[in-house]
Amino acid sequence: MDLKEIQNLIKFVAKSGASEVKLEMDDVKITIRTGNESDKQQVQQVTVPVQMPSAPVVQAPPAAAAAPAPQKAEAPSEDSKYITVKSPIIGTFYRRPSPDKPIFAEVGHNIAEGDVLCIIEAMKLFNEIESEVSGKIVKILVDDASPVEFDQPLFLVDPS
Repeated sequence: MDLKEIQNLIKFVAKSGASEVKLEMDDVKITIRTGNESDKQQVQQVTVPVQMPSAPVVQAPPAAAAAPAPQKAEAPSEDSKYITVKSPIIGTFYRRPSPDKPIFAEVGHNIAEGDVLCIIEAMKLFNEIESEVSGKIVKILVDDASPVEFDQPLFLVDPS
């Protein structure tokens, strides 16, 4: 369809008094709308197989995620000699068995394999978390009585 045919179609629609006319052909879609407030018409010509490529949308988040990854890689390089004790379950982290009892493990304490490091409460059950390594506690990564997720780091242990 050429430009003269489109112009003739617009004139015909304007004279007919129709408010909207849609014409679809093999590779062309035309919509003509007449405005109630004015005599101007709007013409849209769009090829039917037009679609926005989804690849740039999919590629943008990995590029953004790739930027923080090197920062995360740098932090473990400082602590690479330490072993991370992670939470085996979801629950609430406690450093002592009850409020009037002493803390299980402090920074600087030497621990042996099988020593209780903390308790995680899950569904009203108190689960003792035992150390799988021997060494010295370097850092406690979670505050007392705070929620923890599965596989969340709890302690850094120096095995030497």
